[in-house]
Amino acid sequence: MSKKVAFIGLGVMGYPMAGFLQKAGYAVTVYNRTTAKAEKWANEYKGSFAATPREAAEGAKIVMACVGNDDDLRSVVLGADGIFAGMADGTLFVDHTTASAEVARELAVIGAEKGIGFVDAPVSGGQAGAENGKLTVMCGGSEKDFETASVAIDAYSQACKLMGKVGAGQLAKMVNQICIAGVVQGLSEGIHFAQKAGLDAEKVIEVISKGAAQSWQMENRYKTMIKDEFDFGFAVDWMRKDLGICLSTANEIGASLPNTALVDQYYSDVQAMGGNRMDTSSLITRLRKLS
Repeated sequence: MSKKVAFIGLGVMGYPMAGFLQKAGYAVTVYNRTTAKAEKWANEYKGSFAATPREAAEGAKIVMACVGNDDDLRSVVLGADGIFAGMADGTLFVDHTTASAEVARELAVIGAEKGIGFVDAPVSGGQAGAENGKLTVMCGGSEKDFETASVAIDAYSQACKLMGKVGAGQLAKMVNQICIAGVVQGLSEGIHFAQKAGLDAEKVIEVISKGAAQSWQMENRYKTMIKDEFDFGFAVDWMRKDLGICLSTANEIGASLPNTALVDQYYSDVQAMGGNRMDTSSLITRLRKLS
């Protein structure tokens, strides 16, 4: 497989992900809307940067992207300066954006007309997972395209699995976000209850985290939740974007998500309190305000 790849989007996730590709021996060219950030990445990792997504994609066997939402994805993929304009027949596009299954299927069809393979590959693990190269990746696409993509994805992942056809990766990521929403709300209520009951919340969590209540959120967020610290991690704005996709898709397929809808509204309350950029564990601030 050619060692030349491109990475589009250098946010808190994409920046280190592209770095791990470069460290793994790939010749990486990056593109970011803020050129200064792309230039910084190139200097830090000894890679290259391009002025447009098209230029970054030219000559690359695989092109990865990790941007904000459906519209952001279309804007960097389509058009005269888009990714697809720079990709050749027989190449592969891997999308790490958390987006809708609909846009994945849409772009896969357009790519196929140019002979471009497509894998939707949203990730889980947050900023820490990206920085440590320990992401979990859920993929949708053909087995052939997945096999090609997974070799490169291995540079920054601890688990990578094919979930089904194009769009299945995004659907699996929706399941991930649905589960996280419920867990964070439950953890918020548990810590809030412990504090109101006069218990040492840290001692409580240290004990119950060794039992059936254990979760990633509990292990990684309870201390900062107790200390009321939320200036890090996965922002509330992004979680609401993701839950909006979950709820819209649920409506389309006839799935009932009452708890997810409720937690989405709770996150809306956190936004109204000015918590747009706070970590998703900031759900507990709403309970404190209500007390």
